[in-house]
Amino acid sequence: MPAATATKPKPDTRPRAPDPLHYPIAEPPAPGTATAVAPGVFWLRMPLPFVLNHINLWLLEDGAGWTIVDCGFATDEARGCWEKIFAGYLNGKPVTRVIVTHFHPDHIGLCDWLCQKFGVMPWITKAEYSQSHLVLNRMGGIEPELMRGLMMGHGLDSERMKWIEGREHLYPVGVPSLPRAHRRIREGEIIRIGANDWRVVVGHGHSPEHASLYCESLNLFIAGDMLLPRISTNVSVWPAEPEADPVGDFLASLQRYAALAPAAANTLVLPSHGLPFHGLHTRVDALHAHHQVRLDSVTARCATPQRAVDVLPALFDHDFNDHHLVFAMGEAIAHLNYLMHRGTLRRELDGSGHYRFQRVI
Repeated sequence: MPAATATKPKPDTRPRAPDPLHYPIAEPPAPGTATAVAPGVFWLRMPLPFVLNHINLWLLEDGAGWTIVDCGFATDEARGCWEKIFAGYLNGKPVTRVIVTHFHPDHIGLCDWLCQKFGVMPWITKAEYSQSHLVLNRMGGIEPELMRGLMMGHGLDSERMKWIEGREHLYPVGVPSLPRAHRRIREGEIIRIGANDWRVVVGHGHSPEHASLYCESLNLFIAGDMLLPRISTNVSVWPAEPEADPVGDFLASLQRYAALAPAAANTLVLPSHGLPFHGLHTRVDALHAHHQVRLDSVTARCATPQRAVDVLPALFDHDFNDHHLVFAMGEAIAHLNYLMHRGTLRRELDGSGHYRFQRVI
């Protein structure tokens, strides 16, 4: 199956402040190898065919078997990495459980392959399982004409729409098939894995019902995409829920993560991208500040009526003329919706059929 491709964005040349986080493991594991991060918890890294070129996955000792957390994007290279892990690290014990944090293809892509190989079904929240099937089959708000309506209603012209309409439907590239059944996991559920209890912590904003896992006895937090060390996770509005407030949902989720750990300063956060880090509260505070700066910038720009396409420069420091445009537009709508729902902005439909947002004086 051909790998998906992406146009490399312009580098961010802005000066960066010193990183306040602490990274106890400086080098990631090579593909097909595993690095221990705690007793019975191993870090794997798999390649991705994108600018963001890797995903971190987790292998947990589970008594007579193993639990896998997240699966990787369905490429032959990733399958080969898994085969090396099976041959070199399982010590003759089978995989008895596969947990998926959310429906995005780098996380669920090889789920069906893994589950069929070991005769198990995935453990996943209901909304993420359902969304994966909707997206794979382009149903329930994923249809191209609905995306066109959302984007053009927020000001994207027909010329730039070509970047969205012409893009390949990448989901089936990364997710060629899905399990036909699942074991539902829920907020607050305790999953016993080996000698340790892991609590399911559901977050919102990045995906419908993202499941992170917190282990108090090991002081570990498998954060998935919700708490990344160097980038802010995408929070976008999509056609199925055009009035959504994913920025508000994401910020509320961050507050819940900050309240998780009695010893949060020492909690090792295991993210899906980047390096494991100490500094949970520091990162939560930084993400709140990051979004507040963007919200303030959007508010200032909306002194006069603005469409989502008009506020892109308030959120990003370069133009998007590739498939990333859909995510940029989704984030712009999300920030405008956040401010609208809180009464900072009002929204009106102009004579051209575009939504325009203006600051409430």
